[in-house]
Amino acid sequence: MRRGKLLSWPAPPLKWTGHTRRINCLSYSPNGYHIVSASSDETIRIWDAETGAAVGEPLRGHTRSVNCAVYSPDGRHIISGSVDQTIRIWDAETGAAVGKPLRGHTGGVRSVIYSLDGRHIISGSEDGTIRIWDSEIGATISRPLKGHTGCVLHLACSPDGRYIISGSLDKTIRIWDAETSAVVGNPLVGHTHSVHSVAYSPDGSHIISGSEDTTVRIWDAATGAAFSKPLKRHTRGVMSVAYSPDGRYIISGSSDNTIRIWDGKTGAAVGEPLVGHAGRVCSVVYSRDGQHIISGSDDRTIRMWDIETGAAVGNPQEGHTSRVLSIAYSPTGRRLISGSDDNISRIWNADTGASVGRPLEGHTGSVWSVAYSPDGQHIISGSEDRSIRIWNGETGAAVSKPLDGHTMGIASVTYSPDGRHIISGSYDMTIRIWDPETGSAVGKPLSGHTGGVMCVAYSPDGRYIISGSSDRTIRIWDAETGAAVGRPLTAHAGSVRSAVYSPNGRRIVSGSSDRTIRIWDAKTGAVVGNPLVGHNGLVSSVSYSPDGRYIVSSSIDRTIRTWDAETGAALGSPLVGHNESVFVVVYSPDGQHIASGSFDNTIKVWDSFSHHSTQYSSPHNPMHANLCARPDPDGWVRDSAHGLLYWVPPDWRTRVHSPALLTIHLGSPIQSVSLDFEDFVFGTNWDQIYQTAQP
Repeated sequence: MRRGKLLSWPAPPLKWTGHTRRINCLSYSPNGYHIVSASSDETIRIWDAETGAAVGEPLRGHTRSVNCAVYSPDGRHIISGSVDQTIRIWDAETGAAVGKPLRGHTGGVRSVIYSLDGRHIISGSEDGTIRIWDSEIGATISRPLKGHTGCVLHLACSPDGRYIISGSLDKTIRIWDAETSAVVGNPLVGHTHSVHSVAYSPDGSHIISGSEDTTVRIWDAATGAAFSKPLKRHTRGVMSVAYSPDGRYIISGSSDNTIRIWDGKTGAAVGEPLVGHAGRVCSVVYSRDGQHIISGSDDRTIRMWDIETGAAVGNPQEGHTSRVLSIAYSPTGRRLISGSDDNISRIWNADTGASVGRPLEGHTGSVWSVAYSPDGQHIISGSEDRSIRIWNGETGAAVSKPLDGHTMGIASVTYSPDGRHIISGSYDMTIRIWDPETGSAVGKPLSGHTGGVMCVAYSPDGRYIISGSSDRTIRIWDAETGAAVGRPLTAHAGSVRSAVYSPNGRRIVSGSSDRTIRIWDAKTGAVVGNPLVGHNGLVSSVSYSPDGRYIVSSSIDRTIRTWDAETGAALGSPLVGHNESVFVVVYSPDGQHIASGSFDNTIKVWDSFSHHSTQYSSPHNPMHANLCARPDPDGWVRDSAHGLLYWVPPDWRTRVHSPALLTIHLGSPIQSVSLDFEDFVFGTNWDQIYQTAQP
């Protein structure tokens, strides 16, 4: 291994990222390795079923809420149904749309399933009909199945594929012949309100249904007769039901925010309800081995539960619900702190991307800036609400009362290198220095800017403070006296959004709304070289690598760029992956990673070396010219002559990335492992070569 923190090959680390609106549907892939989720945020997401890590980017294409999504029986495709009245087919491996949307329903599509052999797609709609489609060509193969007098809310196939069942707003369940599309028998009547969910038992002998009437019912699949009395424990509507793989248990998710487990034979409640969601539980499903329950909720989270103990497995992983405005690493690099437009800050495990503890809540406005103290014991945040808050870096608990004094929102906060002071820059055009022990202001505000102060930073030795402003200037201040040092640095033609010192204190780098980055001599204030040009929009953030060799920048053009700090030359191609403006970017303390925060509500962590061509293009590397583009379906990476080179475990196959298949991404935010092939040998007589190569 050339670089990375993975020392063995266990399951990847736990990492969940959240939808931004409620989760309507969850479904396992046939092999149990992945889960697909559909959300009202108009996206479909794929997750690693073992770790909860997001696999790839969200599947986008629907223009309204996505109600349902399931895998094809062979696992190659995903289908989804939406309020936009369409069904879409996706490549499960790449996430790419396959063909055009399937159109025909005149109301939102509430449920989609595959036939057992994968040849057909079956859909239920708010228009009261069920349609059957040829999965290869996307055409309907028969007239719509009509019988329900209300919206068709849910569909399921019998285990042998012979029958389809449907639950409806008309309070009934209907059984259909999958081959002829004919209605089988009379409707199953008993519920007193909408039937939200239906399912067959694994042996096909029974049907279960969940209803808005708060009950779960069990039916004889052959006769349609109620098998027992209604299962009553929920206090609000039952949104989802499912059987365990062995048929011994039934689970139900409800608008009362709970999940309940029932005995599949007797209907008796088993244990206490599973409590943890803060919104109605819209979807529940068993894992393939029956050891876990997965649930999706209105609260935007997905939870995994241990079936034996009923305990949640890990914390519910959810992200910010609005734009990420600021991020900072802890001094050790093990934690990240982020501030958002949702008024909260979050702590993250920088290795796994898992959220740590509860959100830091207290601000009443957007959190525009966050920073760790040099010893990592505290976090500070500056907000639109004009206050600075200090938090315990380990627990996230508030340490003191807010620091008040600015008359407008606080755009930037940071600690002095010795941790004895905090500085803040505000849209009130001033900089303030604070004593973090007492929370009191030190001296008078630093005044001089004629526009809002958008960024502040200390020199590495703590002797100076720099500030960037919407007045297009950078100012240098004596940190001890607060006096201005020299003249303002002027060259930018727009607001100075970000400015920092180089690690050796000899240079200052700044990013501006004029789309340029400039480098300055910190002693003289003179511009060094030409502006760094490449971004197509406002430069929102700049940062030096810890060794001072590189500069990284982010922009509202949705890209991150890396530059040679000495020459100003752009290095490699821009980093592309965020779907909205990238507002903040920072290097990890060890320089191995770059973290970015975006208006798309996400934080991404990038391998800071993988986009440098020199890192993977050594002419001495025998692998480089011979690797195929991806592992084959069995996990083997082959050379151009189809010879076997190395094998990738199943959970890692979708995460292997170019250049030259030398990087494996471990999740999102992305942690990566770079594989070292300098001494790699391959070929017919590889064993002899290997032995010869031994010391």
